[in-house]
Formats: sequence, structure tokens, C-alpha cells
Amino acid sequence: MKWQRIISLATLAISVSTLYLVLKRPTPVATPPVSPAVAAANAQSFQEKVNKLEQPTASGETAPEVRINAAELSAALVQANSAPAATPANNTGSSSAPAPAGAMEVPGPLPNIKDYQVSMDGDIVRGQFLTQVAGKDVYVTLAGHLGAKDGYATFDATEFKVGDLSVPVSLVNDALQKKLLEQRDQLKLPENVKDLKVENGELVLVPK
Repeated sequence: MKWQRIISLATLAISVSTLYLVLKRPTPVATPPVSPAVAAANAQSFQEKVNKLEQPTASGETAPEVRINAAELSAALVQANSAPAATPANNTGSSSAPAPAGAMEVPGPLPNIKDYQVSMDGDIVRGQFLTQVAGKDVYVTLAGHLGAKDGYATFDATEFKVGDLSVPVSLVNDALQKKLLEQRDQLKLPENVKDLKVENGELVLVPK
């Protein structure tokens, strides 16, 4: 019947449009790539800032907050994810010197991640990475609020996109929180950090 054919064509059009949006590269969340020298300087700045958490303070004084901008955080993530994974026989995931005990460390290499970008706007952190879904390269964008609870980092999603297709957060939040729970050990805050948050476009580490 004619109306059945119309429905079929409409369904096909929606399917093709959805596939196009999923495979389409979205607008990058970060500024264009910087030179290797600038990236290295940003990564070094990140490490120097988190190392400040280890510096002793005078009796009665409160250690200052550490603020990290998006360029520094992105450079540290790229450096961590471009390094070979550590093994028991060769625990050298980075050419830089090991961080002091208790200092904040960037997570090690992530599987099947070809590209990683981070931006921060107001109190929102937004990450975008390239991975594979059913053998196809697909960009995933995730945004939300960072926080801390009982000594562990938390993340409350506010946005989720696959390619250029927005997906309601309510459809993925349960799976996301389950995944975070499975990775809970990696979310443990350093002993000298009591809170973290994104504020005025910067990652803020609050010392104890």
C-alpha cells in the first residue's frame, strides 16, 4: 500500500541521516593542535603544578588550591596516552621522572583511543575522543560536572554525543556510572587532595 511505502522511505531516510550524524566528525571541543614544543611545555607545567601539592606549608597555613587550565590538562592526557603501557618488568610509561608519592597522576593509556581533547567552560568539563564502534572510527563527546565524594572522583554527565548525534544522557547515565564504579580504584584521589572541581574554566585541586 502507498502509505506503507511512505513509512518505509521515511524510515530509510531517518536511518541514513542517523548513520551520517554518527559517523560525521563533530566540532572539536578544544583549540587546534599546538606544536610539540608547546605541548611539552604544557605537560611540564601540569606536572609542576600537581607537584606543588607535595610542598610542605608552614604550621597553621593552608596549602593553596592548584589550578590547571585545559591546555595543560590536554597535554598531560595526550602524553599519558601516547606512552607505552607499564608492565611489571618495565614500569616506564613515561620518559619523565616519577611523580612524588601522593601526587596526582594522569590515567595510563586508554584502549582504542586515537585522539583525545579536553576543554573546560565555567564548571563543565568536556572531553572528546576517537574510538571504534563496529569497526568504524567514531567520535564520542562527553560533558559534565567533576566532583569528589568519600575520597573518590565523581562525574555527573550533562551531555553525550556519538559523532554529531546527541544522545539523551538519561539513556547512557546508568551504564556510565556502572563503568565508573568498575574503575573506582583509578578514581581514588591522592592522599593530599580532598576535593576537585571545575571552576571558571579550570580544574581546581583542593589540598587537605
